[in-house]
Amino acid sequence: MTWWQRLKKNPLAQFGAFLLIAFYIVAIGAEFFAPYNPLASQPDGSLLPPTQVYWRNTEGQFIGPHVYPTTQGPTMLETGKREIKVDRTQPSAIRLFVKGDEYKLFGLIPGRLHLFGTTGAAKCNVLGTDEPGRDQLSRLIYGSRISLFIGLVGIAISFPLGMMVGGISGYFGGWVDTILMRAVEVLMTIPGIYLLVALASVLPPGLTSAQRFLLIVVITSFISWSGLARVIRGQVLSLKEREFVQAARSMGANPFYIIIRHVLPQTATYAIVSATLAIPGFIVAESVLSLIGLGIQQPDPSWGNMLSNATNASILVFQPWLVWPPALLIILTVLAFNLLGDGLRDALDPRSLQR
Repeated sequence: MTWWQRLKKNPLAQFGAFLLIAFYIVAIGAEFFAPYNPLASQPDGSLLPPTQVYWRNTEGQFIGPHVYPTTQGPTMLETGKREIKVDRTQPSAIRLFVKGDEYKLFGLIPGRLHLFGTTGAAKCNVLGTDEPGRDQLSRLIYGSRISLFIGLVGIAISFPLGMMVGGISGYFGGWVDTILMRAVEVLMTIPGIYLLVALASVLPPGLTSAQRFLLIVVITSFISWSGLARVIRGQVLSLKEREFVQAARSMGANPFYIIIRHVLPQTATYAIVSATLAIPGFIVAESVLSLIGLGIQQPDPSWGNMLSNATNASILVFQPWLVWPPALLIILTVLAFNLLGDGLRDALDPRSLQR
């Protein structure tokens, strides 16, 4: 039985893979799936709860799904809640494949189709709005681009570095191995989250979100490759004595060619599983930095800075729709990567392939 057949028989791994595919499709097609501009504020729409969808008009006639213009009134001193005002004279039908407003940050062309929207003045805020009156669902969808792809970019930087350092250290041995492994051990003693906070706090305040994104990735990648290097080094120590390596060496092949062409591909199974399990660490690191205000800055969305609303006790009580959706998405993404990683580890286990 091949590893692919074993993976297909693992329902938890299939669930994780399906969830991740769905999340990445939505992130890539954010302009299509997000109903509104995530940076646009709705007039008098601050902290609106999820919009109620109606199927019948005020006269009881069935006219299909529609919403009414909704605004917030003054805060009631007795309860601390705000009065919701609904204008039932202007119904707006909910439709699929409607034209939305222009969005410049990711290069959206004017009139781009969105999956759903309304045909009138009223907005259908499925998950409500935040304090500036921006649609919460649209911000979650656009924020997924940063929170999901930061892990992939981080792996693309840290894993080649860790594999090369581990491969060179294990293959050459001697003083090269000693120097590289002592440097790795020094890196492993650095507490990751504290280093991230310290470095992120000294970043210049004028950086754009894209620049901050790249810096966070570089900083996170810098402290994430050391553990992989140690494991790869241990595998290379045994691989370099194998017949195919000895044959390549006897034919006069360059040592770096042997490492890249013959040795490191033999560690691909471990690297794939390790990468799958390491991506959640990058996502959580970005979320923590953005949560404490050192990551992606407003108004650009990410799941981490959207979760920063959790630090406000009144929002937790009166506007929970601002906190639970980003928290749930982070939990589901981390869980999906772990389920897929565990499934790959079981499927690629050489002892399993021999059964």
